[in-house]
Amino acid sequence: MSKDSRLVYSTDSGRIAQPEAAPQVGPSDGVVRIQRETKGRKGKGVTIIRGLPLPQDELKKLAKQLKKLCGVGGSVKDFDIEMQGDQRDACKAFLEKQGYQVKLAGG
Repeated sequence: MSKDSRLVYSTDSGRIAQPEAAPQVGPSDGVVRIQRETKGRKGKGVTIIRGLPLPQDELKKLAKQLKKLCGVGGSVKDFDIEMQGDQRDACKAFLEKQGYQVKLAGG
């Protein structure tokens, strides 16, 4: 057997467990930034929340709470939460209640 191959199954000892990867967390400096952006969206504005130090599945849960609070749609892309419309003030108040340090960034 070559040294570069990975053994996934062996008849000697049954299934070999793959090591669990640690959940990836987006880049963060401790400050959550909220900005409004229209670029590349045909003039439609979205609110983008960046810098949340959470893994992807936790971000999706938080995004669901924020979307429900504001009554809008949105998604999670590359550790950023995107929400339809200008929701900066409502998101800032909610995240500050959760204990995050929040800044409204220009945009």
